[in-house]
Amino acid sequence: MDRVLQFTEEHEAFRDMARKFFETEVVPHHHEWEKVGMVPKELWKKAGASGLLCPDVPEEYGGSGADFLYNVVVIEESSRSGNSGFFVSLHNDVIAPYISAYANEEQKKRWLPGCCSGDSILAVAMTEPGAGSDLKSLRTSAVDKGDHYVVNGQKTFISNGQLANLVITAVKHENGTISLVMIEEGMKGFERGRNLEKIGLKAQDTSELYFNDVVVPKENVIGKDGQGFRYLMMKLAQERLVLAIAAVEATALVQRITLKYIKERMAFGKKIGSFQHIKFQMAEMATELEMCRTFVDKVVSEHIAGKKLTVEASMAKYYSTEMQKRHTDLCLQFFGGYGYMMEYPIARAYLDARIQTIYAGTTEIMKEIIGGSLGL
Repeated sequence: MDRVLQFTEEHEAFRDMARKFFETEVVPHHHEWEKVGMVPKELWKKAGASGLLCPDVPEEYGGSGADFLYNVVVIEESSRSGNSGFFVSLHNDVIAPYISAYANEEQKKRWLPGCCSGDSILAVAMTEPGAGSDLKSLRTSAVDKGDHYVVNGQKTFISNGQLANLVITAVKHENGTISLVMIEEGMKGFERGRNLEKIGLKAQDTSELYFNDVVVPKENVIGKDGQGFRYLMMKLAQERLVLAIAAVEATALVQRITLKYIKERMAFGKKIGSFQHIKFQMAEMATELEMCRTFVDKVVSEHIAGKKLTVEASMAKYYSTEMQKRHTDLCLQFFGGYGYMMEYPIARAYLDARIQTIYAGTTEIMKEIIGGSLGL
């Protein structure tokens, strides 16, 4: 079926390269990375050398200056491979844009080249033990000391938390406003807690972070003092849209591996895919997937065109991630007892899918945004 998004021959050549990278550098090692709870830093450098990191960053800062469709290709090929440990899209599409959009020229030259090469790995620290989606309840403080801030506080559920060299951190000033500051690896008082044990995303490092009297020079403030909340809100639409793109491809992968299985698995002398119930459910899921993909593609194309899409991105994130969760659950059922065994990829897909409706704003928050747009 033709896509709404218009990929050129150059995009498709880049896709072939990205697909080969994930198939050779990620898939064979993913199981081992799940055991240790993170991917090696060398993988990030390999991805950078292949042009997979921050392709839309301008050439003068180390990127390729490519259009956002190249980022879309990386997201899709990552999900297509079943990768859930190498959080390349968080780095490329969620965190790096804060630097590209709000950092000054000196900061861009200081930070972006390493982000593109893989020498610097990014994390964003917003969530705290007592404040998830409620950013106004942040307690991590930044006390003004003239030419620097002293930062104290704690963050949790920080993706890339163990590996990150650069952490964009949301801090609160004494007047109640929020700023974004870059806390760098090696700053005295910056400590990493344990690598949190999750039910899914086993190969991805997720950590607690602690800031104990960390001296952060004002040269590390991103954008203007006190504008952090606005910056975070302005970039949430892209983050949610990126998750929708990934959810569509993850759902397509689950359907592919299930289709292969039900064409081979025998029960009562027949291939189980020939039973009407299973056949009809697969037909329903295939239809829903294509409809969802078309909508997500439409929103992506409008995003590239520069339209403000807070509501549409919320719709895309809500629907696609709920679809991924439902379809993965249904498909696991068709595997029977084998679907409960971790040696089957459907089992890992089931565990990995569960977070999708939670991070970057829960389904309930997405519905609040959508409902609010209806005047409710």
